[in-house]
Amino acid sequence: MTRHVASPDGIVFRPGESFAVGSLPHRDTHEAVGFALAATGIPTVPSLPRRSPAEGMIAQALVGIEGVSLVHYGSISVDPDALDLAGDVTTDLSGDAYAGFAAFLDSVRSLETPPDTVKWQFVGPLTLAFALARSGLVTEVAAPLAMQAVRCHVRALQAEVAAVLPGATQIVVFDEPLLHDALVPGFRVPADEVIDFVSGALAAVEPGNIAGVHSCGETDWAALLATGANIISVPVPSASDEAEMDRLAHAAARISEHLEHGGRIAWGAVRTDGPIAVSADRPWKNLASVMCALVRNGVDPHLVRRNSFVTSACGLGTHSVAVAERVMTHVRDISGRVAEQATASLLTLGS
Repeated sequence: MTRHVASPDGIVFRPGESFAVGSLPHRDTHEAVGFALAATGIPTVPSLPRRSPAEGMIAQALVGIEGVSLVHYGSISVDPDALDLAGDVTTDLSGDAYAGFAAFLDSVRSLETPPDTVKWQFVGPLTLAFALARSGLVTEVAAPLAMQAVRCHVRALQAEVAAVLPGATQIVVFDEPLLHDALVPGFRVPADEVIDFVSGALAAVEPGNIAGVHSCGETDWAALLATGANIISVPVPSASDEAEMDRLAHAAARISEHLEHGGRIAWGAVRTDGPIAVSADRPWKNLASVMCALVRNGVDPHLVRRNSFVTSACGLGTHSVAVAERVMTHVRDISGRVAEQATASLLTLGS
């Protein structure tokens, strides 16, 4: 990965740099790590739920929580008498849940030129709290238990990465697919409390690292930006969808402010929820149209490209390896096109 452009946090990236959302379809950890190291400009630690259900994002977070365990078919078993809401949650990289994570660290440890930035992901506290509540815990127990687990695991995993890659920047993205569900009118928790809850987990990201939030559901721009995350990771809106483009236009001023203060957007440019594009042309044209729409609504044309990452729309764990390879090929292609446009806009507009 080549670093080029500085943001106010002092960390610099090539405009449109690529990383992955996280989950991969591989069953072999070494093959998965090889793919992860080659697939994107910023290597992404893989999770491998097809290799083992223990590598699912909820399952990973349950590791080390006293009184909570994952049983058959992904259901959660809770012993209320054993719960300790204030107790530390241990992270064990030698276990099945973190096989992909451990294999990644083992591999980069031996590289002649180790990466200066790595990206990894972890379930957000809101989505974990939903899962615990579905197991029968009341919200007053599920919420603090989820927050404690997420914070403990995120701190421990940062330390594990730092021990292998001292000085490397870690991009830590919290996966919150249920964020939109918690913001619908009539939900039992007020929207501002939901946002504050998600924001609370970001404090576990160490200074010098970068926190992000990924949500692959319907994008609530105001809520995501209000979390305070540096990176907002979302699927690219469909330029032909009037409702999605209206939401984008209404959020343009907030997006502009986010970018001007050094915030970044990870654009999920390649959709993974339907037929996969044959080439990068259509998803690229869609992303370019979205960026142009933001510019028409007052966002700086260079900044919207400079402070962008390119990803797939969501993880690839449910797809085949061949599909994963095609998707990430498109991601790299689009990443290069964003970089070219950023250079062109800089030459045209100056900066």
